[in-house]
Amino acid sequence: MDQDSRARFVDRHWHDLVQRVNNVMAIAHELESAGMLQPEPYCKIRAEKTNQEKMREFYKVLNSKGNEVKSAFYSSLEKHEPLLLRDLGARFVDRHWDKLVQRVQNVMAITDELESAGMLQPEPHCKIRAAETNQEKMRELKEVLNSGGDEVKSAFYCILEKREPSLLRDLQISSVIDEYKKRICSEYQFVTEYNSLPGEHVLLSERFTQPLILQKHRDRIEREEEIRSSGERFQQVLGSRSSGGSLHLNSLFDPDEDGISPRSVILQGNSGYGKSFTVQKIMMDWASGDLYKERFDIVFHLKCKEINRIPGEKSLVEILSCSCSLTSHEISQILQQSPEKVLVVIDGFDELKLPQDINNDTSAHTDLLQKARPVDTLCALLRRRILLKSFLLVSSRSTATDTLSKLLNGPQRFSEIVGFSEKGVEEYFQKFFQNEERFREAYTYVKANETLITACSIPVVCWIICTTIQERFKDGADKTSGLETTSIYVDFVCTLLEHHCQGLSQSVPTLLRSLGQLAERGMREQQVLLDEKSVIETISDPTGNPFLCKFLFKRRIHQETMFSFMHLSFQEFFTALYYVLLDEEESLRKLLMDSKPHFEDVVKFAFGLLNKDVRSTLEEHGLLIRPEIQDHLKEWILEKVKDGFLDLGGEFILHCLYELHEEDFVKEVMGSWKRIDLDKYFLSRADVCALLYCCQCCQRIEGISLFLTSEDLSMILPELHKFKKANVSIKDPSDSDLIELINALTRGQTLSSQRVQEKRNLQSRQDISLLSINKEPSSICIEFDLFDHPDMESFSLTFPLSSINIDWTRLYQIIHQRDFNAFLSVLHSFSNLEKMEMRVDSLTEEFSVQILQMSQKCPSLTELKVKARLLQKDAIEILKSSNTRPGCVMTFNGRTIRDGDCDHRVEILLNDQGFSMTQTPWVDINVTALRRRLEKLKSASLPGAVDGNKDTKQL
Repeated sequence: MDQDSRARFVDRHWHDLVQRVNNVMAIAHELESAGMLQPEPYCKIRAEKTNQEKMREFYKVLNSKGNEVKSAFYSSLEKHEPLLLRDLGARFVDRHWDKLVQRVQNVMAITDELESAGMLQPEPHCKIRAAETNQEKMRELKEVLNSGGDEVKSAFYCILEKREPSLLRDLQISSVIDEYKKRICSEYQFVTEYNSLPGEHVLLSERFTQPLILQKHRDRIEREEEIRSSGERFQQVLGSRSSGGSLHLNSLFDPDEDGISPRSVILQGNSGYGKSFTVQKIMMDWASGDLYKERFDIVFHLKCKEINRIPGEKSLVEILSCSCSLTSHEISQILQQSPEKVLVVIDGFDELKLPQDINNDTSAHTDLLQKARPVDTLCALLRRRILLKSFLLVSSRSTATDTLSKLLNGPQRFSEIVGFSEKGVEEYFQKFFQNEERFREAYTYVKANETLITACSIPVVCWIICTTIQERFKDGADKTSGLETTSIYVDFVCTLLEHHCQGLSQSVPTLLRSLGQLAERGMREQQVLLDEKSVIETISDPTGNPFLCKFLFKRRIHQETMFSFMHLSFQEFFTALYYVLLDEEESLRKLLMDSKPHFEDVVKFAFGLLNKDVRSTLEEHGLLIRPEIQDHLKEWILEKVKDGFLDLGGEFILHCLYELHEEDFVKEVMGSWKRIDLDKYFLSRADVCALLYCCQCCQRIEGISLFLTSEDLSMILPELHKFKKANVSIKDPSDSDLIELINALTRGQTLSSQRVQEKRNLQSRQDISLLSINKEPSSICIEFDLFDHPDMESFSLTFPLSSINIDWTRLYQIIHQRDFNAFLSVLHSFSNLEKMEMRVDSLTEEFSVQILQMSQKCPSLTELKVKARLLQKDAIEILKSSNTRPGCVMTFNGRTIRDGDCDHRVEILLNDQGFSMTQTPWVDINVTALRRRLEKLKSASLPGAVDGNKDTKQL
């Protein structure tokens, strides 16, 4: 080989040489004797303890002296380490044989040279020559190389080095990149979470969920709408922003509508929104061959936080080498080979410590090997002064995006991670729990809490909530404990303080107080977008603050800078924190004076901040809530309940108690609450969870009115028996729901009375509109109000408290059939039925016969009352001639008609002594009006007669 070929061999195999050369000092002595190694570097080599360290010191000399010294080093290797050189050449041929078959062009020239060296016989030479294509010739040559062993393979390699050096260089670089990819896959496949113990990790695939990435700036109105909305409305807003589709990772560098491909992509996102996580996913997918396979040969990952710690002056090649496993020489070769297929990912630009004069830099930094301060070298890369043809992907918080954009030269694309969509949150929960039952239980609970499900769009909050619930599953504890909204927000704030606040000039207490002051000012003015002047007056370094977002809006011919918190709920949280940290008198005055509707959540957060565990966490960060604040806030809510002045609603009180999560105080408040009225509005799942917790803290509660779904009813059923009186309105319950309710309330647990009202759509044609259950000392009465039943308006059944054994399913089926005779027949099976009362439109002769038959067949029945709007004469005659069963008393009430007018109010008594009837004259009611009323009631069941604006009907 010539001098250049030998030098290339040394560079190409340097990693192996470092590990395997044994006669280092013999080679060094030989080069010193030849005048190619000065005494000083020779002594440095000798001073190193191991051969590997000696070789690394040796390489510094070789790189500084150029190809002539490298060639001499190779010649010395041939003398002192011939077997090593032979093995390296042979292994290279074996490792890259498949690619060599496809790419070697000078097959016959190489074959001729091998023959001339006596390593190839005439017969195989002829076979090789006879083959038609280079690929076929190479396959024939392989048999010769395999039979000749390492010596022939090494000779083949040396001839390749001379005749096709660029091919070997490409193969070597490809080999280096393949090894680099393997190391990336090994390193990036795992995630170390914030709470991971030493050696603990989870797979990236078990955590990463594609966030929603938008490729457009939003105006002021759109931003404000995103910040203010929550729950379903928040997801609708995000959906409208991504109506054109979320930007996928594989399309970040795709051409725009004008066909222009960006050379630089800005990936903006707030703290905790998953920027670094997304970068890790990009690196992992590229290394795995799932992303940018054809677009980029190599992807480098630079972390600005680590660049800040690199000492001295460094070239770009050296900075890249510090961030990965490649040597500076290998990186130089890769960058020189195909710079247009290089992607440099710069993560966390907002954390880069930029010099104050960054925008005035005029340095001519254009060389890959030119050294400068690491931050200056990185800025030269951003400005496209070095590595001009490469591509850049830079992640940053919004607070530094404008500075970044000014640094970047060439076509650039703006993109923003806005968090998880609703589908993304659900997918994250599924991946986290990896158990369908646990996933469904956790996700259903969180989805019901409007504030938490909105905050779950922030990936870190999603992780905090899932981690908290997972701990509850493992401990077998209450799943809702520790999931108070305030507790989750405090955990999020602490996470950002620990992992995203390095280098801030303020202490944590000062920082949080200033954020609270800024938040409170915005709440008082009902502003979520805060002007730059106000922010700078309050916050010492707003651009470095991880809790704030920065926006640039167009305003006529200028730009306007505004700030905000991540969401209105965080502004409310920091406002509450500000209030509870103020001096006692001022805090209470402001908090209680501002208890207006838009301050409700602030007050809830304030109670959450009084929670024992939350206070302990705050104290760890130097924040102390004075006991007087706690006492006065508790007195305030207790007075509200005692006075019945619940201007903010019962749900508000329950949520305050839930956030506080202090059992003894909750018990005291609930004991003072005469009646909990929650039937004005439909209860959300979060409301039900708060109610459930408060009920679990108590043994007995006076009364409650509820309006909820049948699903939520199943949650509250185990606690409903604690209420002395309960009025429950249910939205569209099924028969099974009501049967479950009846069974739960008739097990001898109810304290006094229960009233269940169904809220149904009239067009659904359901039959039961009201169900009431009343407990008496020794019996229980169950009353049904019927909707548009042709015969009955209502009926009630009374049973002994100790013996209720009824097939409620069968009873409901009969009610739905609207067959009065069948209804009376099924009552025969109720062997323990003591009393019955029914209200009908008209008591006919047929009804009278059926009722009398039923009373005879039901031996336990002691009292039967029938109230009718109209008592027909034929029916009265039947009753007169009948005989009642001994021990059973029957009464019939209604009106009779004569000559077009209501004649008398009639009351009939039937008992074992016979028939008696009293009549009272009826005045002031015209029978025509009565008949019109009856006709109206009957016509309500006809199509088109239903008032669609009404949800319920009570007769």
